[in-house]
Amino acid sequence: MFAVIKTGGRQYRVVPDDVLEIGKIAGDVGTIVQLGEVLLVGGDSPVLGSPTVAGASVAAEVLQHKRGPKVIAFKKRRRKNSRRKRGYRDEITVLRITEILTNDNKPTVGPRVKKEKVAAAAVDSDGDDTPPAKEKAPARKPAAKKAPAKKSDKKQA
Repeated sequence: MFAVIKTGGRQYRVVPDDVLEIGKIAGDVGTIVQLGEVLLVGGDSPVLGSPTVAGASVAAEVLQHKRGPKVIAFKKRRRKNSRRKRGYRDEITVLRITEILTNDNKPTVGPRVKKEKVAAAAVDSDGDDTPPAKEKAPARKPAAKKAPAKKSDKKQA
């Protein structure tokens, strides 16, 4: 099953577990948001909205809020010594689509639980939970030995 949604003036074709970047929307990281403007619900029997499908929505988990790449607008009027340089970065929200809902249903899938990184902390003989000291890199090879001086060089000196 897939859906075509509209948000931020753009349209996206989404399926469950898709990750997409859209214009910034309200919602804290880790929460579930519902996108209500569904233009089409596809599958075995597709439903086309006019303009939107009644009772359909898409549930998505907010993964991250970030900023897009920098866009520079540089304007120059030649021979006038007139220049203007402006830059901006779009605000972006990263979403993971959890499910496509029809008939005014509520989301059943909650946010995913983040897996905590387990640091392999070695327990010292003292019983401290301090991380082990980093090992030093192996030493470099010793410098190559100089070639012995020629006998003719010693006699001249």
